[in-house]
Amino acid sequence: MRQHLMLGAAACALLLAAPAFAAETPAAEAPAAATGADADATAVDAIIVLGQGQSRQVQTINATQIEVLAAGSSPLRAIEKLPGVSFQSADAFGAYEWSTRVAIRGFDQSRLGFTLDGVPLGDMSYGNYNGLHISRAIASEDLGRVELAQGAGSLSTASTSNLGGTLQFFSRAPSEDFHVRADATAGSDSMYRLYGRIDTGAIEGLAGLRASLSAADQKADKWKGGGEQKQRQYDLKFVLPIGDVGSITAFWNHSERREQDYQDMSFDMIKRLGRDWDNFQPDWNKAIGVASVLNNPANYAGATPLLSGGYWTGVGTNPYAAYGVATPDDAYYAGAGIRDDDLYAVTLEQNLGDQVRVDLTAYGHKNKGQGLWYTPYTASPGYGTAGSTAAPLSIRTTEYDIDRAGLIGNVYVDLGAHALSAGFWIEDNDFHQARRFYAETLAKPSRDPLDFQSNPFTTSWEYRFNTRTATGYIQDVWTVNDALKVNFGFKALKVENEVSAIVGAMNGKIESKDSFLPQVGAVYDLKNGVELFGGYTENMAAYVSAATSGPFASQNQAAVNYVRDNLKPETSKTFEGGVRYKNDRFQGVAAVYHVDFENRLASASTAPPILGLPAVLSNVGAVETKGVELAGQYRLTDAWSLYGSYAYNDSQYKDDVPGAGGTVAMRTKGKDVIFTPKNLLKAELKYDQGGFYANLGVSYTSSRWYTFENNGGKVDGFTVADLTVGYRFQAAEGFLHGLEVQANVTNLTDEDYISTVGSGGAAQSDVSGTAMTLLPGAPRQGFVTVRKTF
Repeated sequence: MRQHLMLGAAACALLLAAPAFAAETPAAEAPAAATGADADATAVDAIIVLGQGQSRQVQTINATQIEVLAAGSSPLRAIEKLPGVSFQSADAFGAYEWSTRVAIRGFDQSRLGFTLDGVPLGDMSYGNYNGLHISRAIASEDLGRVELAQGAGSLSTASTSNLGGTLQFFSRAPSEDFHVRADATAGSDSMYRLYGRIDTGAIEGLAGLRASLSAADQKADKWKGGGEQKQRQYDLKFVLPIGDVGSITAFWNHSERREQDYQDMSFDMIKRLGRDWDNFQPDWNKAIGVASVLNNPANYAGATPLLSGGYWTGVGTNPYAAYGVATPDDAYYAGAGIRDDDLYAVTLEQNLGDQVRVDLTAYGHKNKGQGLWYTPYTASPGYGTAGSTAAPLSIRTTEYDIDRAGLIGNVYVDLGAHALSAGFWIEDNDFHQARRFYAETLAKPSRDPLDFQSNPFTTSWEYRFNTRTATGYIQDVWTVNDALKVNFGFKALKVENEVSAIVGAMNGKIESKDSFLPQVGAVYDLKNGVELFGGYTENMAAYVSAATSGPFASQNQAAVNYVRDNLKPETSKTFEGGVRYKNDRFQGVAAVYHVDFENRLASASTAPPILGLPAVLSNVGAVETKGVELAGQYRLTDAWSLYGSYAYNDSQYKDDVPGAGGTVAMRTKGKDVIFTPKNLLKAELKYDQGGFYANLGVSYTSSRWYTFENNGGKVDGFTVADLTVGYRFQAAEGFLHGLEVQANVTNLTDEDYISTVGSGGAAQSDVSGTAMTLLPGAPRQGFVTVRKTF
């Protein structure tokens, strides 16, 4: 049905545009709207633009900052240098989704907003119920620019989670001329990546239609343990000018992602086993051995049993020691994440006279995914019976299916001193989620963890969720005089989350709504390169529709009813202000901010993640965040430039979590917010002249907590450096013309550090250091890329 709606919207756009096709001379493309139809980096005059003219803290980076990264890197690695951004990942590319985390001003990834060409990507969480990660949404080589708003973002942003910041990604438009590009990369851990792109150029016989088609294929072994991580992507984009009054833009992006997991670790595991410890794969016998111990009834028998709850009691000899571990959770055979995605959209942009412009985007997204572990806690059917070939373990999956469609519309009216805009966003999202188990065989693995599993032997739970979103906004940007510009407006938001049980007993509906979320701001130009800016924004985050996060993660009808009747959605109130300065060689910004975060919902893990036990959801009350952000870029000479940023963030819980009967369930008042570093320092030295270029980046992240009570669970800070060197054969003739060679070294100093904090969730406290929620960062790795354009 949704495919028909999409095709119908596209047909309507074409019919509306038909009268303009008769124009004999195709004109320039209309100015890009929120969908970023003209998203090339030509819109900016520097590699990093620090938000000149904006009343909010905003920065933009162009494609150059993405291309200097190792090929296949997530664009999130490019924006981590911006002030206030904390990024972490256990792989060199920042693309391994289980480990990837981005936080801005103390707000974690689930409370940020993300879009691609205006199309919502949800909160980009691992088990995303309403979108997908940017690393699956588009190949990194096809991005044109990325815009970060450290506050709540613009009123028109299609997001229901952007309490603390917004990242908007814009794809490269097909070029006006015919081009072919081919890239090949090879490097550490048998990594390779192949990328190719064809731009048709403007086709005169088709009214100036331009198109681009690209494909990327990447595979690498994990840097520790067994298994591999691979992905294949296809991106297709069209731009059709409508005379001199507008354009139609359409894209279809397809991704097939297969990545095997690293084992979540604890401080105790790192101390006992070392940072290079991982799951058993390819050693099937060790995995079978551990599972046999865990599922042997004799180990639980008698007055002094060897095991209790699967763990060694200290009596006699630890039976797990024969397999190199102390507990059944030290290592499993393997884990993996499998995702197939199709993201597509069509946008009509039309000028209606000299003063009015409209745009309309229809989009859709289909996802099929499985996240799996080989679990020793559930044996395959028949294990232990005479003659059975069943294994004492099985494959446990969490399965995802997304089918969503939406419509985004905006109108812009230029009245001279007043620039009015208004718009809407509606989306209907069907999300299907299940927990299933699949049998394995004793002698050797019978299933590939990088394939979609089929024929389960049991389903623990299965739910269908429907989320209906409707937002609208109106805004006026008033140019008071040549120096002062003021913007004011508001948005309204309504989201309905409904769950129905297929296997389970949870049903119901929860609603989030607010009809007035204001945003006001001003920017004052002192006419000497200095401008002052400031603003205030209110926002609200909708509840999450999933059985593994948010209010439905309890999988308890009483808890769902309690949330519906008593809790309120999370809200934020953000004040920010600062000063920018720009001259021919320097641009800089200094900003301060204060955020009141109300009704913060938090989940505390109670067991290793593989057990899949519901987390304890609590309203931890209010959070107060305040901080300072500094950034500057200085061109030392025509060849050398220096960039630096520093951010200080102080985020603390303002309340304890109340328990039953007036008790205190968690003592969080005055404690630092989990996963949030207080200090972030970034520096980058660049050289580019005569075809040779080099880039040295250094990043410092201070300590972070993963416990709500700050009782144990403090992770030390770290400093990581990355180096890029390359050469463009600019003046060469023949085959060398258009050739470029680039080398990347990640983690140049081979820093030994914990990158991802919170992979297994947060804990109330962890004095013993046994919470499995840490992932070490990748060691030093090297990659070489050869690019050729024709």
